[in-house]
Amino acid sequence: MEESNVGMWTLLGSIVLVIFIFGIRIVRPTRRGLVERLGKYRNFANPGFHWIIPVIDHMYQVNTTEQMIDAEPQEIITNDNLNAMVDAQIYYRVKPDEESVKSSQYNVNNVNMQIVSLARTTLRNIIGTLTLKSANSERGKINDELHKVLIKETASWGIDIVRAELKQIDPPKDVQDTMNKIVKAENEKLAAVDYATAAETTADGEKRASIKQAEGIKQAKILQAEGEAEAIRLVNEAANKYFVGNAQILKRLETVENSLEKNSKVVISGNSELINVIGDLAGVVPLKERDGGQKSR
Repeated sequence: MEESNVGMWTLLGSIVLVIFIFGIRIVRPTRRGLVERLGKYRNFANPGFHWIIPVIDHMYQVNTTEQMIDAEPQEIITNDNLNAMVDAQIYYRVKPDEESVKSSQYNVNNVNMQIVSLARTTLRNIIGTLTLKSANSERGKINDELHKVLIKETASWGIDIVRAELKQIDPPKDVQDTMNKIVKAENEKLAAVDYATAAETTADGEKRASIKQAEGIKQAKILQAEGEAEAIRLVNEAANKYFVGNAQILKRLETVENSLEKNSKVVISGNSELINVIGDLAGVVPLKERDGGQKSR
């Protein structure tokens, strides 16, 4: 009898231990738990140790970290009737408070699937009103508009849409080839303009250098002419001072001077006035006067 009681208590203890072990739940810091009993919400589970009644209770753990989902590529007809392949990425997280976690599970069937569907529909509505060129150049505007729509439509889901980003907007291959050719042509045009500008700058520099050189030559000639004019002025002053009324004699002196510089021989008659002038300038007295003076003595 005692042995049967001991065996019964041992079996009961084993059952309790198994039930206890199977009822242990550990909630990580990145998750929150919702405990349901027989299909009805019972309590909220914060990070840490929890115990539930196996089979009767069930805990659903919800990830509250930021998550990324791909909206999947889709063809969208733009306003200029081009089929663009568009893809986007949505970043969101479930808010960690109890009401938000409950809303993410009870207000929407599948958060990821619903966000993807909503993002694809919103992108079609936005990009369908834009041309392909404007869609590529206004990605930031499209991201902002998509973000606002997602926040508004998911307000009751208990999630926070962190950001929405376009992943790609690819035009058809033939259109892409044409756009590449246009870009290449524009780049070549800019390169040609830059080259022409550089050549023009070089030509301007050479022109300015030539002008400076011509101005230098002109100034040198002016200075030379002024020097010659000054020399003529001095000669005229000397002629007016020492040779008043003797212009012909002065001319003869210049001729003699030029001839002497060339080592030429010049014959001058003895009774010439030029002899008297040269003698006066050199302080020499003619021979006749010197001899006459000696005789008179």
